[in-house]
Amino acid sequence: MANTKYLLHSNAVAPLKIVALPGCEAMARQIDEYLVQFRREMVNANPEKKDLYGYSADSFLLEAELPRFGTGEAKGFLKESVRGVDLFLLVDVCNYSITYKEFGMENHMSPDDHFQNLKRVISAVNGKAHRINVIMPFLYEGRQHKRTSRESLDCALALQELQAMGVTNILTFDAHDPRVMNAIPLHGFDNFFPTYQFLKALLKDEPDMQINNEHLMIISPDEGAMSRAVYFSNVLGVDMGMFYKRRDYSVVVNGKNPIVAHEFLGDSVEGKDCVIIDDMIASGGSMLDCAKQLKDRGARNVYVCTTFGLFTEGLAKFDEAYGNGTIKKIITTNLVYQTPELLSRPWYTTARMGKYMASIIDTLNHDVSINKVRDNTLKINRMLRRHR
Repeated sequence: MANTKYLLHSNAVAPLKIVALPGCEAMARQIDEYLVQFRREMVNANPEKKDLYGYSADSFLLEAELPRFGTGEAKGFLKESVRGVDLFLLVDVCNYSITYKEFGMENHMSPDDHFQNLKRVISAVNGKAHRINVIMPFLYEGRQHKRTSRESLDCALALQELQAMGVTNILTFDAHDPRVMNAIPLHGFDNFFPTYQFLKALLKDEPDMQINNEHLMIISPDEGAMSRAVYFSNVLGVDMGMFYKRRDYSVVVNGKNPIVAHEFLGDSVEGKDCVIIDDMIASGGSMLDCAKQLKDRGARNVYVCTTFGLFTEGLAKFDEAYGNGTIKKIITTNLVYQTPELLSRPWYTTARMGKYMASIIDTLNHDVSINKVRDNTLKINRMLRRHR
């Protein structure tokens, strides 16, 4: 475990427990396996920790139920006491595979349903936990983070609601706009990036990839993804290019202004492998348009790395793009629901996040600086030295 030297002589703030809300059970089991391993290694290194109540266990998972009535209403129920524990609640607001009955009809859970379930579990805790931490990889309503006219501020309101309910820390990944944390300026809000996991998955799939200016270029698909691409290009020591989205601001389609064209800014990509970095794939239309333009400009291979693979309009267009050579590989994390069909595609690879999330939880439970986990630069540099 990477942070052993920081945790070895520090104590946990309270016994650790994890509650997986519906749809997060598989990820929670992965995290739990790593945490059990971490704690056993820690006890072996420092036997004094063995006698600390709740420090080491066969499992840190705590079972919760969210039964529904025939009307679709529900309640939260915890199957054991949480008094005095450091409680971590894991929720995937994008998992639409979970269903429930309402007046005999089957409904798929929406982000609103998942967020309401989260509040039900917090209510069931009844203020008895030592600390409540919410891990919400895809930030609820994260794309409705600012107001430009007479419209709602859903993400800010959700954060304030969690704060009012007694949540101590909110953890998310690759927030669409992390400045939304200004809605709760005196509250714990941590935003993490899976840069190391992207690179690890990419180099595992493409072991012969040459990481230098002559053969590789990092691409930002729009101005909003610039900071991600800048970091990635700097740590790899290669150039970066970006696309600028020209939109028609006189029209609104599906809640947003349609894109008229993607304009490329940067050096020549001819003969180079291009890696497009972004926070999410929604429908995927603009991402595939960027990939096509790169191929038209002579790019050798186009890879796509995004934190969240939502694929809201299905996989057909990605199958077509892979078939005609527009894209070679798409890498997303397992932080949100992945369909069996997606996992079976030859063009898809998962950047696995279980160990990273377990390390984050372990570090927070020890009240050690989270920057020890957040900064992946040293790990990336070690990986690059091995690769080269």
